[in-house]
Amino acid sequence: MASSLTKDSVHPGTPGSEKTFFGHPRGLATLFMTEMWERFSYYGMRALLPLYLLAPNGLHLSPGTTTAIYSVYVSLVYLLALPGGWIADRFLGPRKTVAVAGLIIMLGHLCLALPASVSFFVGLGLVAIGSGLLKANISTMVGHLYKGPDDPRRDGGFTIFYIGINAGAFAAPLVIGTVGENVNWHLGFALAALGMALGLAQYLLGGRHLSEKSNVVPTPMSGEEKAVTLRKGLIWLAIAVVFYGVVGFTGHFTLNWALIPLTLIGLIVPILVISRILRDKDIDRAERSKVSAYIWFFVAAAVFWMIYDQGGSTLSLFAEGKAENTIFGWEFPVSWYQSVNPVMIMALAPVFAWLWLWLNRRGKEPSTIVKFASGLVLIGASFFLFLAPLSIAEGGHKAAAMWLVAIYFVQTVGELTLSPVGLSVTTKMAPKKYASQMMGVWFLAVTAGDSLTALLSNPAVGGVNLDKTGFVTLEAVLAVLAGVAVWMYRKKVNKLMGDVH
Repeated sequence: MASSLTKDSVHPGTPGSEKTFFGHPRGLATLFMTEMWERFSYYGMRALLPLYLLAPNGLHLSPGTTTAIYSVYVSLVYLLALPGGWIADRFLGPRKTVAVAGLIIMLGHLCLALPASVSFFVGLGLVAIGSGLLKANISTMVGHLYKGPDDPRRDGGFTIFYIGINAGAFAAPLVIGTVGENVNWHLGFALAALGMALGLAQYLLGGRHLSEKSNVVPTPMSGEEKAVTLRKGLIWLAIAVVFYGVVGFTGHFTLNWALIPLTLIGLIVPILVISRILRDKDIDRAERSKVSAYIWFFVAAAVFWMIYDQGGSTLSLFAEGKAENTIFGWEFPVSWYQSVNPVMIMALAPVFAWLWLWLNRRGKEPSTIVKFASGLVLIGASFFLFLAPLSIAEGGHKAAAMWLVAIYFVQTVGELTLSPVGLSVTTKMAPKKYASQMMGVWFLAVTAGDSLTALLSNPAVGGVNLDKTGFVTLEAVLAVLAGVAVWMYRKKVNKLMGDVH
């Protein structure tokens, strides 16, 4: 990496001064490493989470409760990206918010490393809060390094940054998963804390290379607004403390007193946010039409993520008890399956980027709607593929590891078809007033999808066994039908989209 740093002639103290990072501003290296270590800690912990919750020497919970906890946790990470962006916009600015986020994440992983169930759930909450704060702001800071949207290096910078995300996600299960499964669960979680500590340290040390824009609070609150917000926040906190205090002291508290409200919040908030945007009198008729069209994409994305994120829960739990986790006779930890997706993303993302350009030059690039529909059909196909190892397991045999690898491969192709397109269409269809907030709305599709999984799998609510043939078939059919519906109504959606294509 050192050989890629070259002297520059700009004044010291400005972003990208003295040295560049692969021809990009030097601050990109700081953000690349911060995100890589944060993803290392997050995905390492996430790979261990369902296995630890299920294991007899872990928390020894049922598969349904395990899936519900995992799904609520993932949904919270994406839900909290909304307040994470708001805190940076109104209070701290992106740079300070990311520093606070790194500290909270590190403390969360340290709580997970303690062998007590209370500290474990506190740790999960802290990691979710920190991840929400960081997720909303670090990408914004990458954008700050460049001279506006027309800087020719901008897209390349985000590509390098994306490699950091997937490099951390790939390495994490191999390191943290191996230690957690084979040595000690809590030592694995401690390694995640160490990863975040390294990321935070180099973020603080490399902060001088970041743009001054990242220190700015875009729309700071007045003293009066801060007082009102603080008062409202304390009132809601007091209500929660009193309510859960009464439930706890009367001996009625169970895990579902936390899980079910969080699940419902994950389903209700997306509806409230989109409804508020549609009712806003400041947006004109054309913008309201685009938001109406966006609802199609949002619902389709929620179905996609509902199935996709089961790669870390339903598929992982299946692998734990019903798969032959071996390659050429060599057994590997179950958590290693979580490295399959990031390595495939790194391998296939450049191929897809080239393919869309190649088709575009020939006038044959599929429309946004066709790409989206394809992603849904592919995620449905991955669960049709899941029926094969399920039937093998029902016959009393263990399914080969390659079945699961094949499922992850199909899901990755579906992700590359839908996810980047979704991010792009979100920015294009956002009303001017909600230009920055709409990215948070896109994240809410993940929240809605995972909350639905949590509701279905929770034994106290849906009680559905998600790895049974009937339900897997139902999910697969639902995804394919959603894809076909989006494609069939493409003309109507196109009309609502106005000048966006």
